[in-house]
Amino acid sequence: MINITLPDGSVRSYESGATSMDVAKSISEGLARNVLSARVNGEVWDANRPIDHDAKVELLTWRDQDGKKTFWHSSAHLMAEALEAVYPGIKFGTGPAIDNGFYYDVDPGEHKISSDDFPKIEKKFLELARTKSPFVRKPITKTEALDYFTKKGDEYKIELIEKRGEDEALTLYEQGNFVDLCRGPHLEHTGGIKAVKLTNVAGAFWQGDDSRQQMTRIYGITFPKQKELTEYLHMLEEAKKRDHRKLGAELELFMFSEKVGAGLPIWLPKGTALRTRLEDFLKKEQIKRGYQPVITPHIAKKDLYVTSGHYEKYGEDSFQPIHTPREGEEFLLKPMNCPHHCEIFGHRPHSYKELPIRIAEFGTVYRYEQSGELHGLTRVRGFTQDDAHIFCTPDQLKEEFLNVLDLTMHVIKKLGFEDFTAQISLRDPENKAKYIGSDENWEKAENAIIDATKEAGLQTTTELGEAAFYGPKLDFMVKDALNRSWQLGTIQVDYNLPERFELEYIGADNQPHRPVMIHRAPFGSMERFIGVLIEHCAGKFPLWLMPEQFAILPISDRFNGYCEKVLAELAAMDVRGYIDDRSETIGKKIRDTELKKIPFMLIVGEKEAEAGQVALRVQGDGDKGSMKVEEFAAYIEERL
Repeated sequence: MINITLPDGSVRSYESGATSMDVAKSISEGLARNVLSARVNGEVWDANRPIDHDAKVELLTWRDQDGKKTFWHSSAHLMAEALEAVYPGIKFGTGPAIDNGFYYDVDPGEHKISSDDFPKIEKKFLELARTKSPFVRKPITKTEALDYFTKKGDEYKIELIEKRGEDEALTLYEQGNFVDLCRGPHLEHTGGIKAVKLTNVAGAFWQGDDSRQQMTRIYGITFPKQKELTEYLHMLEEAKKRDHRKLGAELELFMFSEKVGAGLPIWLPKGTALRTRLEDFLKKEQIKRGYQPVITPHIAKKDLYVTSGHYEKYGEDSFQPIHTPREGEEFLLKPMNCPHHCEIFGHRPHSYKELPIRIAEFGTVYRYEQSGELHGLTRVRGFTQDDAHIFCTPDQLKEEFLNVLDLTMHVIKKLGFEDFTAQISLRDPENKAKYIGSDENWEKAENAIIDATKEAGLQTTTELGEAAFYGPKLDFMVKDALNRSWQLGTIQVDYNLPERFELEYIGADNQPHRPVMIHRAPFGSMERFIGVLIEHCAGKFPLWLMPEQFAILPISDRFNGYCEKVLAELAAMDVRGYIDDRSETIGKKIRDTELKKIPFMLIVGEKEAEAGQVALRVQGDGDKGSMKVEEFAAYIEERL
């Protein structure tokens, strides 16, 4: 017999070899019908995979992101089977689940696949889904896997297999007429996949290497019910209207230039005003909470990032070394701010009485993202992080973490994001080679986050394998107005970089000790945050953030002088706006101002000019009557 511990702490006994689906059925048949996969001792498994040892089991349904990913990963395999049926001889790269759906990278050979082909692929997909073919997991040796894919003639799978260790456990998954190299997990069978929409086709280099074969990447999404697909497609239409790239151009917030380079945004005056207000808001909060601002260079010697471990882990994703005329010097564009901040802490001795030391920087960093993965502001090659690093004693860690948690939640709620999930991102215990540092340090850091979130009463989820390479973190997954989830703010606990940089403080015992380091970025990336904010607000930002809070619309040119006076008076009261002095009708000026999403319009004609007033019109709410300039300033102040 084995003991299965459920999330509520209850323990049930089953015969060895029982599956998570057996557990679900023993609870209720209704629950079993909804189970997609299960988390067994922290690892996501097929619901029908036998369990032969005591385990903690969490049953995953469509409500769980890992449940959805199981559904979408299975859908990727089903799409591959459909592609193989429609395009004989097609070859397959990799086909993962992503945050919203799945994709598969394929080499179609002589076939050309475009969006025009989607209907026939979808038709075959649904035809195969209705067969209710079981997903069968088959453990296999490396030699057997090589033999299978050699006979099939799929060189991409062969390459993936050859990279695996000789004794590494491999698995194949089979459904219907399709077999794939895959670690899973998958659904019990294809029958639960009721609705499919292929959404995009794009080019993608094999293994992300632009010197390799260009593959065809086909994106799709599936649902257990047709109604959910219909709702999703409606959401996509709404998303198009809110696309930050479209609104960013219309509102003149930012631009890109081919001459400057892909993925390197240029902030225009209105966007700069918006971004500056966000930065000023956080800077004021940080000063209140004891942070000291610093500035570090945009480049540094490669050795700095070798010491920190960033070069080993992310060197291939960095802009490659800049060589100076002096022999032996190599510099990198800064990929991270934290090594620079370690140098700041280490530049002079510290006493325990000085700790915690909190240093903050809006520091611009650079990552070489593949051109096919760039997306407006949300995926760029140069971005600014609202980075801060706290160096504290182990005894101070929990209090400092809770203070950072309070700041991060304050920032998120101030910007109107009320729906968010706190995700504890831990190390993958099965792949420790991805990380630096000792097991002891990792255990201390992970427990610190878990204990602090419990003390704060914060509802959290846990994801294995999502930690930073130097430490675990608490990520804030924020939902926008369209119910899409974005990873924004992050707090990380790090015992490892202080060791690598040999950072010390002198304790009360007059002996040297290692500080603990907290990495913290409530916004995350300013670019990404603003991109998400634009789509969340549909360009109608909170009033305190609006680059222009009002527009003065003179009915004719002869009132321009009075309008200039009104503008100056409001500017003196720190209210921001402009005059639309174009020779256009007042109706056109109002329409254009509405499109620019300016919250307030001040209409000025003869009556207003003579009375020293303005006629207020609120976007989306019509006329509010005439008032004095100072009354309008107070009207805005009440709404900030």
